Amino acid sequence: MTQRQLKATYPAHRDDIGDLITRRPLPGPGVDQVDPFLFLNHHGPQTYTRGNNGLPFGPHPHRGFETVTFILEGSLAHMDTGGHESIIHAGGVQWMTAGSGLIHAELSPDEFKREGGNLEILQLWVNLPAKLKLTEPRYTGVQAEAIPAITTNEGAVLHLVSGTYEDRPGPVESLTGVFMSMVSLPAGTTITLPAPEERNVFFYVVRGSIETGGQRVEAHKLADFSPDGDSIEIVSKEDSFVLYGHAEPTNEPIVARGPFVMNTEAEIRDAISDYQEGKFNRAPDSVEASKT
Repeated sequence: MTQRQLKATYPAHRDDIGDLITRRPLPGPGVDQVDPFLFLNHHGPQTYTRGNNGLPFGPHPHRGFETVTFILEGSLAHMDTGGHESIIHAGGVQWMTAGSGLIHAELSPDEFKREGGNLEILQLWVNLPAKLKLTEPRYTGVQAEAIPAITTNEGAVLHLVSGTYEDRPGPVESLTGVFMSMVSLPAGTTITLPAPEERNVFFYVVRGSIETGGQRVEAHKLADFSPDGDSIEIVSKEDSFVLYGHAEPTNEPIVARGPFVMNTEAEIRDAISDYQEGKFNRAPDSVEASKT
C-alpha cells in the first residue's frame, strides 16, 4: 500500500445560525469543493436548556444532490414531502437523496425542546452526477446500533455508514458508491484508511488532533491529500474523532444556487420554477418534528 501525502489543511470558519454554533470548513477560502463533496456544516457542540426552541431548519427544498447528516449528540427529527419521517438519535445518520426535488424539515424532537441536552450535528452535501440529478428522491434513517463499529487491532473504531470495510458493508447503499465513515481514535492509536486511486478523499477532524506523514491536523480542519497512493495512515496523540470518506469525482460543471445544485444555469432556473409551481410535492401547512 502506498500512503497519500497531506497537501494542505483548511480551517472551518464560524458562521453561527442564530444561537446555533456553526462552523463551515467547506466551501471556504482556498477550497470550493472536494468533488463530489460540496459542503459541510458542523453544528455545536453545545448544550440546550429546558424549554428551548430547538433547531431552526424548517421546511426548505433541495434538488440535484444528497444530504448526509451525522447526529453525534442529541436527536434529530426528519420529515419530507416524499413521505419519509424519522427521529434519529446520537450516533445515527440520515441519508437523503433529494434528486428531482424534495421539501424537508430537520428539527429537534419535542422531548429535546422540552428537556434540553447536548447537541452536535454534521451535515455533508454530496453531489450527484448529471445522469442522477433528477433521480427519484429517497431517504434512509439509520440508528447507531445499525452502523457497524469495526475495531482495529490498535483500538481505533471505524463506524461504517456506506461502502465496504474489511469485507463488511455499511447500512446505506449509496447510488454513486460513496464510502463514508466516522472514525473514533483513542489517544495513541493508529489506523490505515483506504483511499483507492481515482477517488477523492474527504477528511475532517471533528475533535482532538491527528498526525499523518508526520504532519498534524487539528480539530475543525479539513485535510487535502495528494491523489497518488491508495491509503492514509493516521495517528492520534489525543482522543480524536474524524469524518472520513472517499468517492469518484463527477468531473462535471457545477452551478449552485442556495438549495439547488445542478450543471447549468438553465437547470437552476428550472429547479426554481418547479419548486414555485409545487412540483417538489406540496409542503404541508406545518411540517413539524414527530413526537418522541
